[in-house]
Amino acid sequence: MTSVVEVTSALLTDQYELTMVDAALKDGTADRRCVFEVFTRRLPDGRRYGVAAGLGRFLTALADFRFGDEEIGFLRDRGVIDGDTASWLADYRFTGDIRAYREGEIFFPNSPVLQIEGTFAEAVVLETLALSTFNADSAIASAAARMVSAADHRPLAEMGSRRTGEWNAVAAARAAYIAGFGATSNLEAGRTWGIPTMGTAAHAFTLLHDSEEAAFRSQLDALGDGTTLLVDTYDIEAAVDTAVRLTNGRLGAVRIDSGDLPSVVASVRAQLDRLGATNTKITVTNDLDEYTIAALRAAPVDSYGVGTSVVSGSGHPAASMVFKLVAHRTGGEEWVPVAKKSADKASIGGRKEAGRRLRNGIATAEVVHTSGAVGSDERALMVPVVTNGEVDPAFLGVRGVEAARAHHRGAKAELPADAARIGRGDAAIPTLIV
Repeated sequence: MTSVVEVTSALLTDQYELTMVDAALKDGTADRRCVFEVFTRRLPDGRRYGVAAGLGRFLTALADFRFGDEEIGFLRDRGVIDGDTASWLADYRFTGDIRAYREGEIFFPNSPVLQIEGTFAEAVVLETLALSTFNADSAIASAAARMVSAADHRPLAEMGSRRTGEWNAVAAARAAYIAGFGATSNLEAGRTWGIPTMGTAAHAFTLLHDSEEAAFRSQLDALGDGTTLLVDTYDIEAAVDTAVRLTNGRLGAVRIDSGDLPSVVASVRAQLDRLGATNTKITVTNDLDEYTIAALRAAPVDSYGVGTSVVSGSGHPAASMVFKLVAHRTGGEEWVPVAKKSADKASIGGRKEAGRRLRNGIATAEVVHTSGAVGSDERALMVPVVTNGEVDPAFLGVRGVEAARAHHRGAKAELPADAARIGRGDAAIPTLIV
């Protein structure tokens, strides 16, 4: 047995992965070379593309995927594994290869977003780790990208920590930032992933003080005239008057968190301009999603704060990704494609390559090759991220997040113009299986 592993992601796993390993070790198929792929069969209704996210988090967790004495003892006590499998798990290290769409890349139905090649046993145990990461992060990034399009170049901040689990909030902030959000309210996301953080005061701070003016004075004394004052605790018009008077028109911004936003925003903008605070900006919050943001496009909003809808994938909290065996070797060097034939759940066999067909820099098709290389008119989509068990550090940490954010901007710019339309429609480009 190995020594105790203090930090491990190994039990973030469904039990059937280990019972399959146990059986495969017994029947001699555990060492058969296999290829597994992560993909989605369909996009949510109304979504024209997805955004692949979670790669950096998955690779970080992969490095900690170890079975120590405590984990193995738990599995044996539950009767999940026997002694031989316990010995195999004690020495577990992923030694295979992983290729993937770059984080931030656009994906479509049947895009092989993640491809894991290794022995059956060492690859199959990664199923839940891969799916739990990619499903959640890609759902959030996909929703966030739609909100960025709806905002039409106006900045967005992620502020949904109170609407999801505490560590989910950190992952959500990361995914939203990759998809184009500019900041987060979550401090751990700022520390871990280098995301800019923001935040000033809630209604509680105004209610704490004897008057709204006293609350404003306190915040201005602490944070300066460039701060953002929340003006809808009592009467918005009176609050704006007070805010402008206290700062001699130099207030950075006001935040509006309630009401009929299009009319309230227009009224506040007119009031600010009338009082000479022409440089004071307006930020809005209040349960925004891509549809309400799109409805505010003509309003004089300067920035948005989004909570519940972004951390929940705006109604689609999972990206419907699945993890399937698509090929294996039987004895020689030839790959044998395998595929599931179930109704509505069929998969496409074969070890794949994927490219995005472009014309004048605009995507016209997603091309998935079941054999052979991508075409000369295609941008290759899959890159090596793990080779012989070694993770490429370029995809990890703050550096990986910034690279993903930059890659997303370029990939999104390749989409046809109508891909950003907020409404119902088919995938922005077709997926061709070659």
